[in-house]
Amino acid sequence: MSEPGSVPGSVRLDVDEKTGVAVVTLDRPERLNAVDLETADAFRRIWRELRFDDSVRAVVLTGAGGRAFSTGIDRDAVVPQPGSPFMQDDPLLTVGPKANDLWKPVVAAVEGMACGGAYYLLGECEFVVAGADAAFFDPHTAYGMVSAYESVLLAQRMPYGEVARMMLMGSAERMSARRAYEVGLVSELTEAGGALPAAVACAAVVAGYPPGGVQGTVRALWSAREAALATAFAQAPYLIALGNLPAERQAELFAGRRGGGFRVR
Repeated sequence: MSEPGSVPGSVRLDVDEKTGVAVVTLDRPERLNAVDLETADAFRRIWRELRFDDSVRAVVLTGAGGRAFSTGIDRDAVVPQPGSPFMQDDPLLTVGPKANDLWKPVVAAVEGMACGGAYYLLGECEFVVAGADAAFFDPHTAYGMVSAYESVLLAQRMPYGEVARMMLMGSAERMSARRAYEVGLVSELTEAGGALPAAVACAAVVAGYPPGGVQGTVRALWSAREAALATAFAQAPYLIALGNLPAERQAELFAGRRGGGFRVR
C-alpha cells in the first residue's frame, strides 16, 4: 500500500498502485465509526476524487478498530433543518459511492457492528464480506424513529421477511454474520478479523479486469435497482416526519438504553 492519505472527518484512503485497489477506512473507532458531518463531507470528497484516479480500479470500504463497521449517524451531530416540512436534510443520503457518481466496484469489509445508518454505505456497495463476529441490526424503532432509507436499501439485498424482522425488532435482536450470509446480505464469511484481506483479494481480482467492462457492469446492476429506490426514497421524508417521535423523546429513549439484553440469531 502507498502512504495513507488522511482526509478531515476521519476517513483514510490507502491506494495500492500495483493492484489498483483503494481501501477507504472509516476511522472513528472511539465513536464506533459513527458518521458526523465532517466525516460525511470527507466521504463525498473521497468518492468524487476516486472518479478521477484511473490508477484505482476497485475499492474496499471498511471501518477501523474491529468493534464496529459503523453505527450510522453520530448522535452528537447537529443537522440543521429547513423550516418547511417538504424539505429535509439527511447528511447520510450522499455518503455512498453511487450517490457521488462513482461506478468503480466497491466491496465492503465488515467486522463488529453494522447498524442504522451504516446501511446507507453498505447499500451502495457491490457485495459484503464479513468476519465471523460481525452483527447487523437497526435500532430505529426502539428509539421512536422510522427506519425508512435503511429499510429500502436492505429490502433490495435480503428477503422481505428478514428485513422486516431486523427493522421491527430494533435493538432487541441482532443478526449474526452467519445468518446474514445465509440470507444473502453477506456474500463471504471469514474468520473474525479476516474480512479486510478477503475483500481486498476480491477487489484485486476485479481490478485486474479491463475497467470499462467492470464499470459498465456495475452501472447496469445499479440501474436494475435505482428506479425502485427513487420511488421509495420519495416517500421516506414524509414517513419520517409522520412517524418519528420528537427529538427530545428520542434522546430520552437513547439515553435510557441498556447494554446487552439482545438476542443474536
